[in-house]
Amino acid sequence: MTNTLDSLSQQRILVTGASGFLGSHLCDRLSQLGAEVHALSRTPKQDSGSLRWWQSNLESLEEVQQLFRTLKPDLVFHLSGYATGAADLKQVLPTFHSQLVSKINLLMAATELGCQRLVFTASLEEPQSEAGEITPASPYAASKWAGGAYSRMFHKLYQTPVVLARPFMTYGPRQNANKIIPSVTLSLLRGEAPRLGSGLRLVDWIYVDDVIDGFLAIAHTPGIEGLTFDLGSGDLVSIRAVVEQLVAHVDPRIQPQFGALPDRPVETVRTADTAFAYAKLDWKPATSLTDGLAQTVAWYRDHAGY
Repeated sequence: MTNTLDSLSQQRILVTGASGFLGSHLCDRLSQLGAEVHALSRTPKQDSGSLRWWQSNLESLEEVQQLFRTLKPDLVFHLSGYATGAADLKQVLPTFHSQLVSKINLLMAATELGCQRLVFTASLEEPQSEAGEITPASPYAASKWAGGAYSRMFHKLYQTPVVLARPFMTYGPRQNANKIIPSVTLSLLRGEAPRLGSGLRLVDWIYVDDVIDGFLAIAHTPGIEGLTFDLGSGDLVSIRAVVEQLVAHVDPRIQPQFGALPDRPVETVRTADTAFAYAKLDWKPATSLTDGLAQTVAWYRDHAGY
């Protein structure tokens, strides 16, 4: 693989989770670069522009193998999967099948049938090895942690060309309305005071365009197979401080109701290792939190009709 974005225009690229927040932004960028983009969905979708949609169940090895035989993808971005931080017992099997089984099936197909690179997403919720005995805090965290372990094993034992990207707290246009930044923004645009927890949690925020830049750097940088890259800002900013910035952008007269809701019992506080990503990928975020929030508010104002 050559170390240039131009090389992506010559590749056949499969994107799972293509209708989601990160997936839709990634497909847009890949299409702009001229890549042959194939999007995957469980349900039928109509092709749009240069985007070709496929229907497949990643929890079936046979279907994944058939997809690889048909498409012969050069590059795979795996962004799909059931995601919830809830610790309920009922989440164990859905996250196991959606997160872990799908990854193993993709690893098997790529190893047996060939692929230049797989890009998987890691998670903030995964336990860190330096924290002592590893005990995931949720079924989702366990499945993501196990997925990373399988990915590194496949690379070591079978030379599978897999790379892991760990996006930190990503925000920006088109994010699901139940996430903190769009939820608060939409409340403010309606003239309502958002109801929140304490807002004291410290978070490493990263604008979606910067995460997509990181994905593309991971896709075309040679010699990084088996590694994991943090895609974050490297700085911690509290939820309260972000909400206050959103208030300033929309209507300073509105007073958010901090403490109206309980805080989540387990909150991960983690800062991205930006130095490693810069050293290996020559990547670092280009969008400040102030600019990213302003762009996000402007998008929701334009698209929500307020």
